Amino acid sequence: QGARHFDTVDDTILFFAKSDDHKIWNTQYVPFSDEQIEQQYNKIEEDGRRYRLVTPTAAKPGGDTSYPWKGVTPPQGRFWAYSKSKMEEFDSQGKLYYSSTGQPYIKYYLDERPGVAASTIRADMLLAPTAKERVDYPTQKPEKLLERIIKASSNEGDLVADFFCGSGTTAAVAEKLGRKWIATDLGKFGIHTTRKRLIQVQRDLKAKGSPFRAFEVLNLGRYERQAYLNVGGRLTGKQKEQALARKEQEFRELILKAYRSEPLADASFFHGKNGNRLVVVGPINLPVGRLFVEEVITECRKRGASRVDVLAFEFEMGLFPAVLEEAKQKGIDVAPKTIPPEVFDKRAVERGQVRFHDVAYVEATPRYERDDKLSLRMELVDFSVFYSQGLVDSITAELKDGKSEVACDAGQLVKISKDKSGVVTQEVLTKKWTDWVDYWAVDFNYENRKEIIQVAKRMGVEGELPGLVTADSGEFIEFEERWTGAYIFENEWQSFRTRKDRSLELVSATHTYEKPGRYVVAVKVIDIFGNDTMTLVPVSVG
Repeated sequence: QGARHFDTVDDTILFFAKSDDHKIWNTQYVPFSDEQIEQQYNKIEEDGRRYRLVTPTAAKPGGDTSYPWKGVTPPQGRFWAYSKSKMEEFDSQGKLYYSSTGQPYIKYYLDERPGVAASTIRADMLLAPTAKERVDYPTQKPEKLLERIIKASSNEGDLVADFFCGSGTTAAVAEKLGRKWIATDLGKFGIHTTRKRLIQVQRDLKAKGSPFRAFEVLNLGRYERQAYLNVGGRLTGKQKEQALARKEQEFRELILKAYRSEPLADASFFHGKNGNRLVVVGPINLPVGRLFVEEVITECRKRGASRVDVLAFEFEMGLFPAVLEEAKQKGIDVAPKTIPPEVFDKRAVERGQVRFHDVAYVEATPRYERDDKLSLRMELVDFSVFYSQGLVDSITAELKDGKSEVACDAGQLVKISKDKSGVVTQEVLTKKWTDWVDYWAVDFNYENRKEIIQVAKRMGVEGELPGLVTADSGEFIEFEERWTGAYIFENEWQSFRTRKDRSLELVSATHTYEKPGRYVVAVKVIDIFGNDTMTLVPVSVG
């Protein structure tokens, strides 16, 4: 670049407001440099206070500026910049200095100045390689930068939103500054990085005795699917059914394209083929359960097929690994795959950037306290990721010289590298099952909080979501609260790896229940790819 034009080393941050009445601007200041202090605040009082002298005159008149001050008037073409009462105030405070000609000057004391007003050049905000805040996220911004922006454009208690949150710097700084916040991102890794960062912020604030708020992680995958399949307009029941069938067909074709599968012409049950494996897409609005997998096995045996990939947005908890072992005993190799949210991004589909992750299996067990029948701890015992048949071969074939990529193969994470000569090498990265786990958390009473949503009263349980309803009729729509059938996971305890501390606790802290009874404990694991897997463990205490 430097050979043909100046290097681009700056970015531009734009800001706007709904109107002048809604504009917030709080001037931010940068501390004086040592050089500025020595050159500008070069006069020192007997008590050691530094100050500079500033003329109290201005080039243009404004208000009460024509008075004589102690027999002195401003030089020709100049006017007093302050009213007579303000000059009297300066004088009473001892802030006026008089030259040998009697000309007054105002003393600006260093300890009374907030600093230099911040400009658009921000050379004091580099993110050091060893900075505590660094989380090794590619687009991470320095906290100082976000602190200046948030302080300048909001007040304490205001709501700050970042819809491409990345590593979560905006949310972390907003929490520290007493602002409410919303952070969103399409990438699972970004959301997971933000979650861990905010938990660390909570811990730091708690250690300082400062207040902090709880936060929720909301997955909008199901709502996104419903929005995609939403059929609007005034249609008859049959027309709506036909339109929905077309939408579902288009949706399956999109998923198959993202999975790089060839659609089957006779798609009576199976929908596509990927190499020597059949492909079936599970129900769009329901989790895949045992009955569906058993039907897959039956259909495979009818066709004489022995390999099949099952693609689904959700799988019932507790389904694996038992059902896969049963399929293997019947000679059927079933590979369950989770459909990622990226299938909704047509550009990612076109570029072949959508990766279908393997379903994982979590095993956790309660450890009851001997001396307290109401207390227990949870131990993470195992975390298994099922293999990806053929993925290593496809990545190897597509890998460019001098590049590397990681993939799951035979239950292990493998780094595939191709040097500039085209020679391919493989390195196993996961030596033991704990290497897969980046974060795990426990909700000791999972069924304590139901997930409640608002839907229009006229809708059925499977109706459209609020906000997707057309307002063609202009009628007022009443909403009511309904239980989705799911529960809200509450992080009552968690352990996770950080950039500096790679250790992971495998046994939770002790939890004490208020009364004897049966409870359901939920254990959630997030792997190194940002995928989360949850298992439910029934316990009895008392």
